[in-house]
Amino acid sequence: MKRINHLLLIFIAIVTTLPAFSQEASQSTLDKRERKRNMTVKEWNTNVGKEVPFLDHVTTYNGYGQKIEEIEYATYGQKSRITFEYQDSTSKCIREVEYNDRDKVVRIRKIEYYEDGTKKKQYNYYPNGKLESVKDYEYIFK
Repeated sequence: MKRINHLLLIFIAIVTTLPAFSQEASQSTLDKRERKRNMTVKEWNTNVGKEVPFLDHVTTYNGYGQKIEEIEYATYGQKSRITFEYQDSTSKCIREVEYNDRDKVVRIRKIEYYEDGTKKKQYNYYPNGKLESVKDYEYIFK
């Protein structure tokens, strides 16, 4: 009987603290997004033995703290660029457009989500708009 009471107390303690953990996680995500509002992050690299740093990545965020552009650089200049589009200020990314080093579209991705916010499908299109492939997401909980 003592063991059952002890387990019951542990269960009650866990259940009553879950909302607090959930709120903390949500607040943490919100804080991260708040810090990224209208921010640009530049990543610089320096090869060993050389003193001249070179630009590696530039990531740009909008007023909602959502990533809207990511550019990857090589020593010769822009290597690739991806733009991100959102349905509204609170939604997930619904479209990504990938460009090559000549700033020409190489792939378009459209993304669907389940009601809980997890990815459902990703549609990959050629630059001409023809469907290339579809990726389905499956979530297995153990």
